Amino acid sequence: MTADHHSSGPLTRQAVQATLHCLTGCAIGEVLGMVLATWWGWSNGPSVALAIVLAFGFGYSLTLVPLVRAGLGWRRATRLALAADTLSIVTMEVMDTAVVLVVPGAMAAGLTDALFWTSLAVSLVVAFVVTVPVNRWLIARGRGHAVVHAHH
Repeated sequence: MTADHHSSGPLTRQAVQATLHCLTGCAIGEVLGMVLATWWGWSNGPSVALAIVLAFGFGYSLTLVPLVRAGLGWRRATRLALAADTLSIVTMEVMDTAVVLVVPGAMAAGLTDALFWTSLAVSLVVAFVVTVPVNRWLIARGRGHAVVHAHH
């Protein structure tokens, strides 16, 4: 094995951990948004918008709250959360929204339909797989979740 291969292991692990962190917030928001919008009988546009807004909200809050608890002021913590998570959340939201929109019948499926839950699960897996290399690229350049590691 080359030295380059060895050095990529920790970086890839950091990227996977950062992506799992991001996926947690995004999944909470995405699932909650789609469940509420479906329950309320909303059309596709407002359903997707709610899911995306909640995904960003929960995604940022999972970074923001620990930073504030670690003693950072809200302004600094907010700037760090935005810097750490924005590209990751955008990538996830583009991917999981695209998957749900292209799966035939997924947006019309009800809460008791397997297609509703399966399409959401698949969309989050796809989002994770696509976002790991994005986070790896960011962390390798001292960006993304690398900007918050000093504060944990």
